[in-house]
Amino acid sequence: MMLVETLSVFPELFDPYLGASIMGRAQRAGVFRHKAYDLRDWTHDRHRTVDDAPFGGGQGMLMKPEPIFEAVRDIASREALRPHVVFFSPCGRRFDQSVAARLSKMERILFVCGRYEGMDERVYELADETLSLGDFVLTGGELPALVVIDAMVRLLPGALGDEMSAQDESFSDGLLEYAQYTRPADFEGRRVPEVLLSGDHARIAAWRRQSAVERTALWRPDLLEGVALTEAEQEAARRVVCEDQAGREQS
Repeated sequence: MMLVETLSVFPELFDPYLGASIMGRAQRAGVFRHKAYDLRDWTHDRHRTVDDAPFGGGQGMLMKPEPIFEAVRDIASREALRPHVVFFSPCGRRFDQSVAARLSKMERILFVCGRYEGMDERVYELADETLSLGDFVLTGGELPALVVIDAMVRLLPGALGDEMSAQDESFSDGLLEYAQYTRPADFEGRRVPEVLLSGDHARIAAWRRQSAVERTALWRPDLLEGVALTEAEQEAARRVVCEDQAGREQS
């Protein structure tokens, strides 16, 4: 069972999400276990202070190094296996599906969640790695931690009801996921592709592959650089892009 731990000044933010839906079922099934820690438990003043003004001036407050160092060291010592410690920062590696897959192989992970204007730079020496969700700023590290936990846990055996679900999702083979449809087959004149109603699994698989290639070419062409495409798939990618550009010019 994977042990997922979070260190935050708002530990109560995690349980509502991680206790619901797929994450909740995965915990109840023993796929992973989550434990949230309150950083203020490692403070030693009457106000339980975790932040202070930055040297050199500037806006906002920074998280102090002392409680973070003490907390990470204490939490790490509570189990025989040392945790893989993850921090979040705009300077970190961009999180993607390959990182989620790698982290899903870990047995114990501790996510350290910042707040305020950031953390004292010295705390990052505690990190085994630092991640970033993208080029934007959030109020704290709790949301990034939840995103990473969700992406990581759903890859664990037993987390999803259908064991093939994670294999068919976007980025599992380097492409965006193919287009999907459900009932009714005809909605206000918008019909589901006939091949999906055929029952021919080989044709459906071929259609889904082409759909994934075309959608990736349109919306994330950068991903195609790392995917081996047949000549026919390359031609399909070029065609759909040309058709899209022609449609934009006409409109």
